[in-house]
Amino acid sequence: MAGHSKFANIKHRKGAQDLKRGKVFTKIQKEITVAVKTGGGGDPEMNPRLRLALANARGVNMPKDNIERAIKKAVGGQGENYIEVTFEGYGPDGTAVFVECATDNNTRTVSNIRSYFNKYGGSLGKDGCLEFIFTRKGIFHLKTEGLDEDDFTMEMIDTGAEDVEVEDGIFTVICEMEEFGNISKKLQELQIEPLEAGLKRVPSTTKAVNQSNYPKFEKLIDIIEDDDDVQKVYHNAVLNEG
Repeated sequence: MAGHSKFANIKHRKGAQDLKRGKVFTKIQKEITVAVKTGGGGDPEMNPRLRLALANARGVNMPKDNIERAIKKAVGGQGENYIEVTFEGYGPDGTAVFVECATDNNTRTVSNIRSYFNKYGGSLGKDGCLEFIFTRKGIFHLKTEGLDEDDFTMEMIDTGAEDVEVEDGIFTVICEMEEFGNISKKLQELQIEPLEAGLKRVPSTTKAVNQSNYPKFEKLIDIIEDDDDVQKVYHNAVLNEG
């Protein structure tokens, strides 16, 4: 079960880019705002979505003042009123790209996302066109320090995880969407704070990108991720090294 993580490359690459650009806090602040306004208020004990957002904030060492300020603004009705929208499209060589956004201006967001696909050899598809390519899974990333790999793996499997992988000192726990709450509760009982947790879109199949098109594909992903309205980007691309 443990071994090289097939989810790690995309996840870690995106995380490094977000941190490099200094945008990760902004994305989490937006998630906190959405969680408060749609998930049941500013009490994390009564709002599971906010509880998850706060755990992710702590996982990236977001300052406590920033967290409290974001909650206070949202509770007081001062935060932006974001709507959540998704986009499905195809990049170079038919790669599948799924984009999750939170925006206060959907017209702007639609225009921007469409322009990115068009500029870098892709096209925006219809809602649902990638339905059979991505599956929503619960993904938890946590440090291995102080944990016995075999014992922890078996405990997670017994709790409902479908797999546990280890790479570069990081456990990745994967579960079906329906088991997300059970895994979260077990980690809380074990007093383990994930570095990041959430429902992710995991590709069931991959699509090879030719070396000549890979720079264009990378630029497409970079420019989408860099958009202020974008929260998460998923794709099924792998580099064709042949």
